[in-house]
Amino acid sequence: MHISDGVLSPAVITAGWAITILLLLATLWWSKKNSDISEDIPKISVMTGAFFVASLIHVSIGPTSIHLVLNGLLGVVLGTLAYPAIFIGLVLQALLFQHGGITSIGINVINMGIPALIVYWIFKKGYSAGISPSILGTISGSMAALLSALMLAIVLISTGEEFTEVAYAAAAANVPIMIIEGILTGSVVTFLLKVRPELLPIKKEK
Repeated sequence: MHISDGVLSPAVITAGWAITILLLLATLWWSKKNSDISEDIPKISVMTGAFFVASLIHVSIGPTSIHLVLNGLLGVVLGTLAYPAIFIGLVLQALLFQHGGITSIGINVINMGIPALIVYWIFKKGYSAGISPSILGTISGSMAALLSALMLAIVLISTGEEFTEVAYAAAAANVPIMIIEGILTGSVVTFLLKVRPELLPIKKEK
């Protein structure tokens, strides 16, 4: 999920940063409009820390590597604030541990952040429709990982034919991660609904 420097073309890098900046402004504006962001700072800090640590533990498989992403969990718990949280986590990973490139941060945030926003919307709508939160959490975790893997593959393929095999390998290697992320997110959602339901933004919107 973490594309390094020197892989993407200048046009893709520029587009990635432009879209990420726009989405950062939009998600922060929307979050501020609907809630007091200052009250969510502790929750954002904990979830960003979990994302930061999980993504650093990776296993090499052929030309790529896999690791937990947790963007589905961030989407469900943080809502629109998941995008800024993922941005902060990726910036810190790139600056402190060289995990992912500096120039490619924009694209990397898109690949992980947009799926987080999508599954948040799905979780919120599904919960309002009466679907089991545990099932929704499982679907959200798996879907976010799937969408991120697909977006990564698309970006690599669009960069050049020489990255086609790497793109396919990366997508295939993330299949077990999708399963793990689904189980993990479903379990965390079930736990939070029992002990701290206020941590889920969808509870506030009922």
